[in-house]
Amino acid sequence: MSHVIHRNLLATPRKAVQGDGVYIIDEQGKRYLDGSGGAAVSCLGHNNPVLIAAIDKQMAALPYAHTSFFTTDVLEELGTRVVELAPGMDKAMFLCGGSEAVEAALKLSRQFFVENGEPERRLFVARRQSYHGNTLGALGVGGNEWRRKSFTPILTVGHHIAPCFEYRERPNGEDSYVYGQRVADELETMLQDLGPKNVAAFVAETVVGATAGAVPAVPGYFARVREICDEYGVHLILDEVMCGSGRTGSFCAYEPEGITPDIVTLAKGLAGGYQPVGALLCRGAITDTIKNGSGYFQHGHTFMGHATAIAAALATVNVMRDEKLIENVAKLGSLLKDQLQEALGELPYVGDIRGRGFLIGIEFVEDRDSKKPFDPALKIHKKIQASAMEHQLLCYGMGGTVDGYQGDHILIAPPYIANEEHIAELVEKLSDAVNATLN
Repeated sequence: MSHVIHRNLLATPRKAVQGDGVYIIDEQGKRYLDGSGGAAVSCLGHNNPVLIAAIDKQMAALPYAHTSFFTTDVLEELGTRVVELAPGMDKAMFLCGGSEAVEAALKLSRQFFVENGEPERRLFVARRQSYHGNTLGALGVGGNEWRRKSFTPILTVGHHIAPCFEYRERPNGEDSYVYGQRVADELETMLQDLGPKNVAAFVAETVVGATAGAVPAVPGYFARVREICDEYGVHLILDEVMCGSGRTGSFCAYEPEGITPDIVTLAKGLAGGYQPVGALLCRGAITDTIKNGSGYFQHGHTFMGHATAIAAALATVNVMRDEKLIENVAKLGSLLKDQLQEALGELPYVGDIRGRGFLIGIEFVEDRDSKKPFDPALKIHKKIQASAMEHQLLCYGMGGTVDGYQGDHILIAPPYIANEEHIAELVEKLSDAVNATLN
């Protein structure tokens, strides 16, 4: 009997014992192609010798020093490297994961306005079908109804507008650009309803991750959002916990949007799964206001800036640079999407294949013409994920794609080190799993 509280209390998962590049090996010796990087985490694959050496070196020198007493060389170097890679960002704080990073972002935005003489700015706006973390502040601002439902009475911070979800919500006959401007303008309406002087920030995933299945915004959407935030003095916080750190073909997913946010959150692939690391990045004007006021950001965790974890993140970012892995994602991401489209795109139960780089979502429907989702009781996403595991492929299945209750999709997010042969193997195994489930 296991004494561990596993995610599913009715079953104990298979035991992984070893990693080998893009593969995970279980206790029976089965090799699973890691087609989702866990949850878009293992960007450098498993057992990377450079990462292991960097961790060992830091462990031998200094595994941990509390950040209220000391900084470290690796922390300072990572801060410099990351803000160089993130256009418009000037400062960085390193935490233990995505939820912590989002909590810090919310608090930083709020404290900025308190110290800027606008203490009435206390509200946050986000989007339906978004996910920003499982801690209470992050869960409160997010729009994942299934995750929020049991905790709604103790969630207080979020107000929600429509997502930019073209496949599901753009009416037939409406131009994509017009659709994007219209849903972006919902932010302005919400600000006016709440009172713009009461709102601190708008929070959005640049490319929506697991909740809706790799949904990029239509062109022009984020440019309009940026205009609205500027007009009303509201911070734009972009959550790139899943879609950032190179996952979509640029270090920050906002780069192709042609905008600069005020605050960005990163995690998951930032340390490749070798250590738990998240990050908050922001414009210098935000920290300058606090520096010239109280001089102290009222936030902290015991393990933030953890030297060993930071060494892993620094090595991860350096490997991405030295081996040109983000360029690999940009190049092979198109191949991955094209091959998935060729293998699955015409199947009667495949509604949409979408995403950017190595973050691809596949939505399954009962009827392609009407986009009618399957009965949620069928749990199609779980069946496809289970079938994929039987075919020795890992993919990330989620339900509630449409509205938090209906809809099924899987997420594909392979390691950045994947090559054309790995992509062909992934597509073949996934095709077999989908056909075995839906036929």
